[in-house]
Amino acid sequence: MNRYSTVLLLGTLTMTTIAHADALDGLFDNSIVGSISQAINDAYKPNDSRSDDNDDRRWDESQRRNDDDRRQYEDRHRQLEDRRRQLDDQQRQLDQQRRQLEEDERRLDDDFR
Repeated sequence: MNRYSTVLLLGTLTMTTIAHADALDGLFDNSIVGSISQAINDAYKPNDSRSDDNDDRRWDESQRRNDDDRRQYEDRHRQLEDRRRQLDDQQRQLDQQRRQLEEDERRLDDDFR
């Protein structure tokens, strides 16, 4: 009887171990393992370089827009500075004409007296 009990106990333990192995195998199905490994690969070195290309393209377009905006700003700023210089020149001319007019009025008054 002792032998029979030992064989029965070893058989039960073997079957239990096999059952656990099957359960673990089902848990770690190839699709799950594949998904996990793909996620790890994507996290460290993505296979799809299209997203990098899109990011680079968006960055380049953003830089071009910023450069264009900056150029437009500088052009507009130069135009305003030119306009300011023109107005300053006109103001100097008007000031000169006013002084000339005042001088002419003084002469007229001096000549009349």
